[in-house]
Amino acid sequence: MNSFMTKGLSKIIACILVLGITTACAESKQEPAESTVKQLVESKLGSEAKVDSVTKTSYMGLYEVNIGGNIIYTDPEVKYLFAGNIFDAESRQNLTKARLDEINKVAFSDLPLDLAMKQIKGDGSRVIAVFADPNCAYCKRFEKTLEGVNNVTVYTFMYNILSKDSDTKARNIWCSANPTQAWTAWMVDGKTPPAAPASCTNTPNEKVFELGKKLRITGTPTIIFKDGSRIPGAVDAKGLEEKLSQVK
Repeated sequence: MNSFMTKGLSKIIACILVLGITTACAESKQEPAESTVKQLVESKLGSEAKVDSVTKTSYMGLYEVNIGGNIIYTDPEVKYLFAGNIFDAESRQNLTKARLDEINKVAFSDLPLDLAMKQIKGDGSRVIAVFADPNCAYCKRFEKTLEGVNNVTVYTFMYNILSKDSDTKARNIWCSANPTQAWTAWMVDGKTPPAAPASCTNTPNEKVFELGKKLRITGTPTIIFKDGSRIPGAVDAKGLEEKLSQVK
């Protein structure tokens, strides 16, 4: 093959490669920015929900949409919304739960512990915070569970979300001579706390309620651990010990 034909063939091949790359780029759609997807989701949902953040995932081209500490998924064009858990087929890890745990972590050191009742058991080396309603049956169950757990410091925030009476009981407990004892007596033994004196007005009820909303705590009890992770619901003694052993 002469040099002229070789040069001509090289040009043709180069043109084909350039054309192929150009065509491929034209056919592939550029992924939208997360901010763009966020705007599209908000426009579709309207006032139904406030989108906190949108994050591009590494699977199936989906975008993770964080709404009030909950996760849904959408495609790049926001034509569809997906609700539910996504699992890694190889490791069987619940990817959705892992992300929920991450975005709902609490900076334990930032908790206003002066608004909570403090109970030290044993050496108090392990620390948890509990958001509980005085009228919550599951909270009472958890308090009985705590009786069998040692070497733990418990900060209890009275989070009054069940009824107006919850606020009254919380005030009576807080205004007692020993709030922690009054709390345990009520939650474990069913002993009604005495009515708070009129002079006792400096209760943390409203501040704790606002704190709970800020932390997106929607049910009681909610247990928060030193590493910022949380467990909603009345975990049993075995489950609590396993979790405490994992927290660094």
